[in-house]
Amino acid sequence: MATIFSKIIAGEIPSYKVAENDKFYAFLDINPLVKGHTLVVPKREVDYIYDLSDDELAQMHVFAKHVALAIQKAFPCKKVGEAVIGLEVPHAHIHLIPMQKESDMLFSNPKLQLSSEEFTAIAKAINEAWKAESK
Repeated sequence: MATIFSKIIAGEIPSYKVAENDKFYAFLDINPLVKGHTLVVPKREVDYIYDLSDDELAQMHVFAKHVALAIQKAFPCKKVGEAVIGLEVPHAHIHLIPMQKESDMLFSNPKLQLSSEEFTAIAKAINEAWKAESK
């Protein structure tokens, strides 16, 4: 049975896509800790990130790096934090979170409630920065 992330990648469930290539897909977390909180997932359904081959894992991190640089351009911050956390979806994923302070990375923090218009604007800003970064 396909995971929710596989359904998002396939377009069966809508998402706020920020970047994509032939192997990876990046989209906004719908329960963000901060504006710009993005998930990076492999298109190949793999439960645990360390079950990816060494090449896939390296490629995923390079893809995530370029997404993180785009996030930082779209949402100026001190750093973009990376976390591999989450047991609720059995599909490998990386959280990219713009940080002003370390506590921005605490998953116990209250999640933001954003409108679809806000999500759309955030995704567009990151996607435009990603396209510029990818050239």
